[in-house]
Amino acid sequence: MSGRPEFLFWAFAAFLLLFFPYQTDAGVPTDKIRETVDKTIAILRNPRLKPQDKTKERRQLLRQAIYPRFDFAEMAKRSLGANWRRRTPQEQREFVAIFTDLLENSYVTSIESYSGEKYTYTKESVSKEYAEVDSKFNNKQGEEISIIYKLYLVNGDWKVYDVVVENISLVNNYRSQFNRVIANSSYEELVRRLKQKQTELARGARLE
Repeated sequence: MSGRPEFLFWAFAAFLLLFFPYQTDAGVPTDKIRETVDKTIAILRNPRLKPQDKTKERRQLLRQAIYPRFDFAEMAKRSLGANWRRRTPQEQREFVAIFTDLLENSYVTSIESYSGEKYTYTKESVSKEYAEVDSKFNNKQGEEISIIYKLYLVNGDWKVYDVVVENISLVNNYRSQFNRVIANSSYEELVRRLKQKQTELARGARLE
């Protein structure tokens, strides 16, 4: 899974804004993200959870805060594109599990570098069961980064199904990479590579 942007970078970039504090008068989709932001910041700022021996507990709590706001199954389905329909129900379940684990592990590892950067929302639009939340922030280098959250209404709750970072969609980026591997090799090879990355991330977490 080589090439730019790389796999882990986009796993991080997709969720980058979740842990930056902000103020906004936007509507319900943004309010829902705020709930996740507040929980995440509280975990990151909790002195009891900062020591090295609390890493496992801290990351588990972060996963619990993040998971409800994202529809990882939908993101996995969209990222696989037309190949999703060619997979058996068992293969689909396996793919969702691997995809979710990779994104969660990449995210919780990355956000621990949080140092209080701020960002703002610029616009929110809602059309029936779909919504987009436009936002921007300045990184430590002073560069302005734009990020758009794409959400949809599921069982009365707003869930993120894609994030667009600097006009590049997380889902479309993954789909391009996945389709390339499948076209050049096979679906089985894609799963093998994802599992290998999953193992590498898990090994790194155990070493910390």
